[in-house]
Amino acid sequence: MGNNKLKIWLPLVFSFVMIGGMFLGYKMKEKMPVTSGLFTGERKGVVQEVLDLISKRYVDSIKTDTLADAAIEEMLSHLDPHSVFIPAVDVQQVNEDLAGRFEGIGIEFSIFNDTVNVLSVLKGGPSEKAGLQTGDKFLTINGSQATGDSIDADKIKQVLRGIRGSEVVVDLLRGDEKMKFTITRDVIPLYSLDAGYMIAPAVGYIRLNKFSETTYEEFMEAMQQLKEDGVKALILDLRGNGGGILQESVEIADEFLDDNKLIVYTQGSHIRKKEYRARRTGIFEQGKLIVLVDEGSASASEVLTGALQDWDRAEVIGRRTFGKGLVQEQYSLNDGSALRLTIARYYTPLGRSIQKSYDKGIENYNEELYSRYHNGSLLNADSNKSNIGPSYHTPAGKLVYGGGGITPDVFVPIDTSGINHNITRLYVRNIIGNFVYRYYVDHIHYFKSFADPSDFGAKFEINDQVWNAFTAFASKDSISIHALSQSDRSYLSRRLKSLFARQQWRNEGFYEVYNVADPMVLKALEELKK
Repeated sequence: MGNNKLKIWLPLVFSFVMIGGMFLGYKMKEKMPVTSGLFTGERKGVVQEVLDLISKRYVDSIKTDTLADAAIEEMLSHLDPHSVFIPAVDVQQVNEDLAGRFEGIGIEFSIFNDTVNVLSVLKGGPSEKAGLQTGDKFLTINGSQATGDSIDADKIKQVLRGIRGSEVVVDLLRGDEKMKFTITRDVIPLYSLDAGYMIAPAVGYIRLNKFSETTYEEFMEAMQQLKEDGVKALILDLRGNGGGILQESVEIADEFLDDNKLIVYTQGSHIRKKEYRARRTGIFEQGKLIVLVDEGSASASEVLTGALQDWDRAEVIGRRTFGKGLVQEQYSLNDGSALRLTIARYYTPLGRSIQKSYDKGIENYNEELYSRYHNGSLLNADSNKSNIGPSYHTPAGKLVYGGGGITPDVFVPIDTSGINHNITRLYVRNIIGNFVYRYYVDHIHYFKSFADPSDFGAKFEINDQVWNAFTAFASKDSISIHALSQSDRSYLSRRLKSLFARQQWRNEGFYEVYNVADPMVLKALEELKK
């Protein structure tokens, strides 16, 4: 009987306790200072308060999103040079570059005389399947005009890209004939491997321009082919490679290093030490290996180079690398933007931090490469070792340095041929690229008579006919190249020939032709003969 009475009164007792607790909490809140916490909503930060006041009270109408972006960028400017804010409009392109793919129609285009010209068509891509060809000129895209003063490359790119499986209808001009094509968009690869071929008997060459999600896969495909071709020595070209995904460079390093060798480790104030080690039998653990680097090689490129140098696995040729030894992690924000925040430093197997100093500010940091040119670091081997950190010894006793990029074992100065006022003007006005495209289109049947880049490299020359055509084309922009020195003319001839090869076989063709006289590549081949 007692238990039954308790069951009846228990809910009522609980109600009184709950009401009493709420009343007590309310009274406590009245006597407590105003803080964010249990009894109040979280107070806004000062930055948000200021933005709200500007939005509600400022004399003129203003976009607070723009102010917020500027405030974030100013905040990050007091950290390190590689912690960056990515506005929402740029996030997709950044992510596509790291992913190594996007969705579109698979063409390379440029705008000449207010008209979109097709520079090249991706082999096996949507546009080639639809029937587009190099030299086609767009008139309309999905019914909208694609010619005139108002068009620009970014707008055209946005219109041509779209969801895989969707269609884009283009009217174009081929010669004097108007044509219509329907192109079904698909996934378009952004290749990180520019070239992979046999550069000399038993010597392979691979060039990587970045480290994206597909880099290791591309590298392995190229290496498998080189193995079938009988490769015994390899030149790995990382010049101008600004880095990317750390794990991709680690996977490639694993293909060159045996046992359980340490490749790199990362560590930060809020990040535990994490080691990356070789864990499998690699595809090229034996055989001579040379890595080419320059002042544009950074981040993941330096991780790979540093690991191979620390273990005496490769000879590094070129110039001191950029010096970026900071690890970023990308965080998505509520408005679609992103924050790429530095969370750790990475260290080579010997414990080298290759991050160059940024104590003098971000502007000074960004100008450092110009300083190298002016102080002779890009021209002189001794100056190349200035302003770097402590020294280390590899297992074989080789001296290596930390604190300012990777210093090469063999120095090759920057090629200064072709650096003069008139040639600079040719690049600024894109006269070289425009000429190559137009001359190629006008003589396309002749260029297609060459079997491959090797055949083209052996048989094609910049003769008087090509040179006179180029001279006349440049003169339309009031640039005279008659007075160029012989070395400048040789430089331009080599450049033109390589760009014609790129027009036909994309980057693979360019490097296969250009490397024939590239000073750093020639030095690598010379070292391999020793």
